[in-house]
Formats: sequence, structure tokens, C-alpha cells
Amino acid sequence: MKLNKPLVSVAWLKTNLEASNLVILNASIPKVSEKIAMASEESLIPYTRFFDIKNKFSDTSASFPNTFPSEAQFTREAQLLGIDCDSCIVIYDDKGIYSSARAWWLFKAFGHDNVAVLDGGLPEWNKLNCATENYQPFQGKSGDFVGVENKKLMKFFEDVKLETQNASHIIMDARSEERFNCLVDEPREGLRRGRIPNSVNLPFENVLDGHCLKKEDDLKRLFSKFANTNGHITFSCGSGITACVLALGAQLAGYKYLSVYDGSWTEWGSLTSS
Repeated sequence: MKLNKPLVSVAWLKTNLEASNLVILNASIPKVSEKIAMASEESLIPYTRFFDIKNKFSDTSASFPNTFPSEAQFTREAQLLGIDCDSCIVIYDDKGIYSSARAWWLFKAFGHDNVAVLDGGLPEWNKLNCATENYQPFQGKSGDFVGVENKKLMKFFEDVKLETQNASHIIMDARSEERFNCLVDEPREGLRRGRIPNSVNLPFENVLDGHCLKKEDDLKRLFSKFANTNGHITFSCGSGITACVLALGAQLAGYKYLSVYDGSWTEWGSLTSS
């Protein structure tokens, strides 16, 4: 089974739940402002495997959260989840569309394009009264997936420093208007207020309609205010999670030259003073 779009509906997933090469991943994480992670071990979509962004699919030795892992780490952890080179992967989270987009982008960044986000995630699945089951750790055989990094999809500090001086590249910040305009403190303790020079703001909630993504025509209108479909856009946010929600919306809107700033404002605000 091959996916032709980076987004699938609950109806599609329900219909294809028994497909032989389908892998369903739960990539839920708590928001930085949440003190306790939401329950992740019950009432999940059947056949779910847990994609642990924080501990398995990030470089936990790095200075900043959610740091891009190495090819070796990503390959090893994906294989332990039974993911094969021909797996058709559908990813969801418990908020609708939040951290699932980060997991989707990571697979793309390591060369696997047969992957999509579940539109509306677990809330939409539950809203439509679809069957659920308690979480069971994956105990199947290891997969044969091998990650190969696509260096165009993830940007780092020095890359973005250059882009701040390049008018042909747009840096788009997914944080709220209040955070972007330095009107409120950052939720991460000790992180200064601010924004990346010459960046623009499109809060990630603006591409959502409730738990789901907005329709493609609405997404096209949103992004066309900032760039045409041949424009180069680098997405940023607090720590590289919701930037990927914008990347998902932009791809659906027909944009091709997209990247995500891995460290986002947490790194930029920590390494610069203005």
C-alpha cells in the first residue's frame, strides 16, 4: 500500500486497518506547559506502536530538547518498532495534530516518504466512535528499515544564521503571536523572549480547524500571503515540534522547498542575545 498524500482520514485508516504493510504509530508527547503527560497506555487505535520522540527518536545527549537523532539511532529505533523499508506508516497523537507531524517529518528526513499523519488524531478517532484497545508494547520481529538523511529537510543554527540574511528564504515561526511579539514569557524556564531576525509569524493553530487540518484551499490562501509555491521556507517554533505542523500544511498546499529548524527558538534564544 502506497500513500499519495501526507494526510489520511479516520475513515481511510478504519478501512485499511488490516493492510499487511501498515504500521500505526502513536507519537504523543506532553506540551512543555503540561506538568504531567497525558495517558498513553489505554484507549488507543488498534495495532498502535509507540513512537517515543523524547527518549528514542531524539539525541538525548544534546543540549536542547527534541534534537535530531543520528542516522544510526533513527535506524536502530525504527527497526525495533518492526518498521520495514516498504512499511506504510500512519502517525497520530492524542491532541489532534501536534507531535505526530514531528514524527512524520523525521521519517521524511530519513528518506521514508510512504508516511502520513492521521487527520484529527486520536480525538477524531474517538469522536467517530471507532474501536480502541489498551496499549501493548511491540514484541514483533525487527524491521529492515535503513534511514538515509535528506540534508535538505532539517536546518541547524549556522544554516538559519545565513538564511536571516537571505531575502529569498523565508523563516516562518509557528509560535503564538504573543510569544513571537515578545508580549509573554516563554513557557520553557530560563529562555528569553524574542524571535529570529527577519522571521515571519504563522501560529500553528492557524492551519487547524479544531483537531484537524484546514482544507487545502484554505491552506493555500494562508501560505500564499508569505510565499509562492516555489518559495523556500524554513519553519521554526519553540523546540522543533509545531514547526512540523506548518510543514505538513505547506506540503498539502503545494509547497516543495521546505525545511525545519531543528533547534528552533530554544536554541536560537539560548545561543544569541538579540
